[in-house]
Amino acid sequence: MTKIDSSRPESVLPTPSHTVGPFYGHALPFRGGEDIAPLGHPDTVTVHGYVLDGEGRPLPDALIELWGPDPDGNVPTADGSMRRDPASGGFLGRNGVEFTGWGRIQTDANGHWYARTLRPGARGRSAPYLSVCVFARGLLVHLYTRIYLPGDAEALAADPLLARLEDGRRDTLVAVAEDSGTYRFDIRLQGEGETVFLEFQ
Repeated sequence: MTKIDSSRPESVLPTPSHTVGPFYGHALPFRGGEDIAPLGHPDTVTVHGYVLDGEGRPLPDALIELWGPDPDGNVPTADGSMRRDPASGGFLGRNGVEFTGWGRIQTDANGHWYARTLRPGARGRSAPYLSVCVFARGLLVHLYTRIYLPGDAEALAADPLLARLEDGRRDTLVAVAEDSGTYRFDIRLQGEGETVFLEFQ
């Protein structure tokens, strides 16, 4: 019989009761969730990044949901993200024409995610942004944040939310421009460089 030294946590194998869920990879991801923009639309941008834990390690089983207005700042009302075959009930995917403004993306084995969407237009006094909801293991309550795209420094400076944040914290909400039409936005769940998360009441 092998004795286990329970005073050394690294020597104890995890049991189901040690595992903190919830787990999102089973039924929530859907084919084409990252392709929010209609194919070939001229205002398409790609946003990508990593979901990282407090120690900077990538999370391979997180889910990201994005919502965003169209380039004119209008919130889409079109259906089409989760179409089903009326005969079989099977998932058909997006129709490729309507812009619903919504997508759900699972991180890959390296904690990376990406979405193709339309560049959001401004709404009210806010600078253009994408709304984000983060689901991950160990998070019993999902987290909300925003992705602002760089480009219009005046609009970013005047944004009511960004104006309330210190410089270092403000930067966690602004994506970094890469190649033409591509932006990087990493989501740090806690620790140094933690992304600003929003609380709705």
